[in-house]
Amino acid sequence: MDEITHYAELFRDNAIAYAPRVLGAILLLWLGFKLLKKVDRLLNNSLTKMKVSDTMRPFITSLVSTTLKIVLLLVAVSILGVELSGLVTIVAAMGFAVGLSLQGSLGNFASGILILFLKPYKVHDWIQVDDSFGKVEEIGIFNTILVTPGNKTLIVPNAKITDGVVTNYSEKGIVRLELNAHIPYEESFPKVQQLIRDALAEAPLVLNDPAPEIGIESFDTHNVILAIRPYVDPEDYWDATFESHRVVKQVFHENNIRVAYSEGIELGNIGG
Repeated sequence: MDEITHYAELFRDNAIAYAPRVLGAILLLWLGFKLLKKVDRLLNNSLTKMKVSDTMRPFITSLVSTTLKIVLLLVAVSILGVELSGLVTIVAAMGFAVGLSLQGSLGNFASGILILFLKPYKVHDWIQVDDSFGKVEEIGIFNTILVTPGNKTLIVPNAKITDGVVTNYSEKGIVRLELNAHIPYEESFPKVQQLIRDALAEAPLVLNDPAPEIGIESFDTHNVILAIRPYVDPEDYWDATFESHRVVKQVFHENNIRVAYSEGIELGNIGG
């Protein structure tokens, strides 16, 4: 019974001694995180007024916000009575261990720094990384966020970008479509070439300067394979692709240009 009383008194004394510190730390964290949200907005607005690019602004804001949150947590821990010198040593050791286990994340962070300084692309550019194609919405600390023409959000690790091949469709301001069509060997190529060129000149999303490139790419057993290379604005990439395919099919239909089916050498008509 005496032992229970002893522990009860010990708990009471510690509660009285540490309750103000715990409440103070909780209050500091609550007020601190609310204040940091305002700091984030203020920093973002200030960077906007300073005309910092859309590429750098989210990265700087995220980095400053993360640093301030770490400082806030350290201050809250110090209020609880923990010695910061010892805590820093522990955090450093933990950081080293975590760093070894998160080498991929650290690589993404380093890649993010490289992307911001080397600028292979910037926010609002259309890029392709492997099979991922989209418009750059944000370059973050660890990831680059793309929005596809189908309005899907792709989160691509920065390390994957710096380690691979990135195609920037917006760098030159225009992009060339890589399209193909087939015509039979008996058909006149110069005639088809001119018909397609004239039709593409009327397509609203296809640029006339530079002019579309139309030529023979190769031959197979049944067809002459045409390469059709119109130039378009990056923003119109998919719409222009669909429009160009529609235009080519319409040319074939209106001029009775036949194609050979792979099942045999019989020529078939093309509907409207």
